[in-house]
Amino acid sequence: MKSFKFSIASIMLALFLFGTSLNAQVTSHQIDSIVNYAMTKFNVAGSAIAVVKDGKIIHNKGYGVKSIKTKQPVDQHTLFAIASNSKAFVTAGLAILVEEGKIDWNDKVKEHIPEFTMYNDYVEDNFNILDLVTHRSGLPLGMGDLMFFPDGTDFTMDDLLSSFQHFKPASDFRTKWDYDNLLYLVAGELIARKSGMTWEAFTKTRILEPLGMDSSFASLADIKDTSNLAASHSTETGTIRIIPTFQEMMNGAAGGIFSNVDDLCQWMLLHLNAGKYGVNMDKELFNSANHNEMWKIHTVMGVNRNPRYNSHFSGYGLGWFLSDVKGNMKVEHTGGLPGMLSQTILIPDMDLGIVILTNTSNDGGGLFSSVSQTILDMYFELDDFNWIDKYSDYLKSIESGGDAVTDKVWEKVDSLKAKPIDVKKYIGLYKDSWFGNCEVFMKGNQLWLKFYRSPKLNGPLSFYEDETFAIKWEYQDMNADAFVTFTLDDRGNAESIKMKGISPNIDFSFDFHDLDLKREKY
Repeated sequence: MKSFKFSIASIMLALFLFGTSLNAQVTSHQIDSIVNYAMTKFNVAGSAIAVVKDGKIIHNKGYGVKSIKTKQPVDQHTLFAIASNSKAFVTAGLAILVEEGKIDWNDKVKEHIPEFTMYNDYVEDNFNILDLVTHRSGLPLGMGDLMFFPDGTDFTMDDLLSSFQHFKPASDFRTKWDYDNLLYLVAGELIARKSGMTWEAFTKTRILEPLGMDSSFASLADIKDTSNLAASHSTETGTIRIIPTFQEMMNGAAGGIFSNVDDLCQWMLLHLNAGKYGVNMDKELFNSANHNEMWKIHTVMGVNRNPRYNSHFSGYGLGWFLSDVKGNMKVEHTGGLPGMLSQTILIPDMDLGIVILTNTSNDGGGLFSSVSQTILDMYFELDDFNWIDKYSDYLKSIESGGDAVTDKVWEKVDSLKAKPIDVKKYIGLYKDSWFGNCEVFMKGNQLWLKFYRSPKLNGPLSFYEDETFAIKWEYQDMNADAFVTFTLDDRGNAESIKMKGISPNIDFSFDFHDLDLKREKY
């Protein structure tokens, strides 16, 4: 790692942290200092953070603003989308159904959802409930996420359940970890079928309400009073701006919950007490055996030998990432949607929990990573590592590297605007087996591409080289512009399309590379 120059403010913070690094009792005032400094280093509209320790809430507060337009401040009750931190609510819901005898973790999915398909008969017949929630399906990273990313697609649960037969695996079944959102949607559908209510209604009545999480919602549609809902922001274009709130998927099991740090304290305390809750911890949402199932490594992710933290292993449980830090178990998850990022960390051996919510992508990731790491270091009694400045510089480096790649592409495109193109050989209808139709056509004097089932994915095709074009989507809430490469037949007419993202920083959910578009009509 390169050397860093320290500002006066960061030196003051470093001295402050060094002076307290041998004191494992972190105060609310100290957390204020850390977060306030981080807010000056990252371009984030607002954030909220809560810390629980030894069964008590020691910090619970908002920072910045809900919206750069209204300037209203964030507080501990401000709602944020927690995105993939919703996945642990799914596995908690499954645990409840296991204890009711309605399912078993090892039940085959087809026993409960007969129309469920997979890419071969063996995997389909042996795919069990644990496989839905442990990212070990054999499918590649983010496969099929275009069915709901960006939002506004028209795919249904029936479409999803029949789509897996068309996917191409990247590894053998149950041999490798690759993050998968779609199978969590299937898990949500399974909960709905076995409980007799929607996943959203089940999550509300069986989890949120018992825990007293009265200001949390399993879907955006359930929020009737949006006065304390944080607006989504993005820094993709270089300056911070408000973007639309991500709309509903076919269900919210992969990332649909909206919550606040005050409510999420109860969620953290529940897990730190192995499924027990209430004033005297005399109530039980799920038993310790099922809690152990959630916090058992089901999919090995690799060795993580970090000398600073004496770490040795990492893996995925049921809706949680698992690792070891300084001899302690670490349980965590992050979440990300356009304009909303979140992180939850639990250190059960220390009875410690941290949750951070932000309403800005991309810088929100740098904020929650550096703030949580700084607080953890204080509890572990480690020397100050200046995480905030280092994450800030790292994020700028990553963004700069990605911008250099994309700028070079668009500079080349601009230089070739006058090149004559025989557009007739490309115009036509193309079809992918799971994503459906797209059309290449003329819009005025511009060659254009649009996907029928994902209306936000449409934009102009600009010549790049050979038979490759660059498309700048009308959708710009996230960095998703792509290369579009045509394959020609022996008559010189396009017969297929392959795509891939332009930026190295493109989110994995834009899995254009998984499409195999074949020409239907000329």
